[in-house]
Amino acid sequence: MLSPYKTRTAAAFAALLSVLPTTVFADELNGANTAWILTSTALVLFMTIPGLSLFYGGLVRSKNVLSVLMQCFAITCLASIIWFVVGYSLAFGDGGSANAFIGGLDNIFLAKVLEDSMSGDIPESVFAMFQMTFAVITPALIVGAFAERMRFSAMLLFSGLWLVVVYSPITHWVWGGGWLAEMGLLDFAGGTVVHITAGAAALVAALVLGNRKGFPTQAMPPHNLTMTVTGAGMLWVGWFGFNAGSALAANGDAGMAMLVTHISAAAGSLAWMTMEWVRYGKPSVLGIVTGMVAGLGTITPASGFVGPGGALVIGFSAGIVCYFATQAIKQRFKIDDSLDVFPVHGVGGILGTFYAGIFASDALGVFSGQGYNEGMDMGSQVYVQLVGIGATFVFTCVVTYLLLKIVDRVLGLRIDGENETKGLDLAEHNERGYDL
Repeated sequence: MLSPYKTRTAAAFAALLSVLPTTVFADELNGANTAWILTSTALVLFMTIPGLSLFYGGLVRSKNVLSVLMQCFAITCLASIIWFVVGYSLAFGDGGSANAFIGGLDNIFLAKVLEDSMSGDIPESVFAMFQMTFAVITPALIVGAFAERMRFSAMLLFSGLWLVVVYSPITHWVWGGGWLAEMGLLDFAGGTVVHITAGAAALVAALVLGNRKGFPTQAMPPHNLTMTVTGAGMLWVGWFGFNAGSALAANGDAGMAMLVTHISAAAGSLAWMTMEWVRYGKPSVLGIVTGMVAGLGTITPASGFVGPGGALVIGFSAGIVCYFATQAIKQRFKIDDSLDVFPVHGVGGILGTFYAGIFASDALGVFSGQGYNEGMDMGSQVYVQLVGIGATFVFTCVVTYLLLKIVDRVLGLRIDGENETKGLDLAEHNERGYDL
């Protein structure tokens, strides 16, 4: 006969065994993964406010610095609410018979996102918030194309509509179980979803609005490169949340994504700096930080699939290709994409999405990546990547053009010549960035 102590011990042990299966083996919240995605979410929001805001703010003329800061801040607020109301549902909801192209409306106002709702092994609230930060920065990137000449009201209306009818559907195509996901497109952190969409929209916006007064004959140098470099540093740090956070786990994929992101940024910076050094005899601060952004944007779609060797090639390629693209857009084609959104983000996103199909291969020696999905080889993967690039670019260009024309008809896109000369800070906000 067991003693009372031994009886209680046996009962306690039996009770422990009864709960072990649910504790250890059930698909339940992973604290480490949740903590990492919470951190990554903060880092990605940090990229927009203050990172992108300061980066763009320093690049414009002093009479327009507040307007750019205001646009980035306002887009952050507007995109957050739209994502909460309908964006998340359209991007990640079940679209039923139309699921290949768009999600449904069953999760508007995040109605199904409860405290105990899960997305994998992290709370769905964390996943929705993480994705919200991507929805915030993408339309904010477009600001650089029409800086110094778009009405604030028109910017708000365009950004809101664009988020719903361009960003959300393409997000669903790629990450929400849509047709590009079914094809096997490799886009780890937003080459198509973020950079190609923002870059293509920027190109169309620059063409529709037309050049700034004085472009290209009048010099329009950045008014505060110190501000720009500060913002660039914030972007670099925040990008670790952007790319490594897209692993949605604190694991080796996140670690490798962080490593290759850093290598590509460094390589892109040095490549762009060298191009300017050779051509003009002096390396520029503006060049090295722009090369950094090119390296970061280009590695983004490939960051979860390639190794360090591939990242080095991608980064150097980004610095060189995006440099020449910038020169061509401004000098050859005379297109006033004010802050080089298309040649840096658009071209970088295209290049990186293409490279993902090559350097994901595990048969390239020191340049190998993580390998393709079952049934895929380099040829079939590159084909899928090209389809994704083409579909994203064409859809974005067409719909963006239509949206801009609608907004122009309703509100008018561009401020008048007198107010453009005065500057948007005074004309649109009745404030000055500096009062020295």
